[in-house]
Amino acid sequence: MLTLERAEELAAQTITSPHLVIHCTNVMAAMGAMADHFGEDREHWMAVGYLHDYDYDLYPEEHLQHTAEPLREAGVSEEDIRAILSHGYSICTDVEPLTNMEKSLFTVDELTGIIEACARMRPNGITDLEVKSFMKKFKDKRFAAKCDRPLILKGCEMLGMEVRDVAQICIEGMKPYAARIGLLGTEHTAE
Repeated sequence: MLTLERAEELAAQTITSPHLVIHCTNVMAAMGAMADHFGEDREHWMAVGYLHDYDYDLYPEEHLQHTAEPLREAGVSEEDIRAILSHGYSICTDVEPLTNMEKSLFTVDELTGIIEACARMRPNGITDLEVKSFMKKFKDKRFAAKCDRPLILKGCEMLGMEVRDVAQICIEGMKPYAARIGLLGTEHTAE
């Protein structure tokens, strides 16, 4: 089974841009919280979340087309490779999310982008972000406009959950990583 340490080793070979490292960390944290919600293996889900954009820095125009074979050669299981490929469903792959892990990854990939943008605007970052504040920003289509809201809604529907509930889980999952993902807020930058 893929460990977080191994996922970080593999990701370090191809993911180099600071923004993408933060994004992968956001997704990792959210996936850990989703694993807790579903009673699954937290570290395993975090590892898959961290590794999900394995080829993006190298092949942004061919995302997920250069993922399966290198990860297979590195000993990553077919189950985990499939989960990673499924997050691009209907965008750049035809691998439909079927398991809770796959559906969660598909959903939180975009969702964490809006959470991060919302937290960056707050004096205390994500540390005191509440879901009601997130929902106001989620409903404003001009805010974090590049984040695909219809895709997030589709993912939540697949999970049989409301956006508010998935966002709550992800926000709480991301809070312990606030310093690592640069979301402590402006109040903490002078320290």
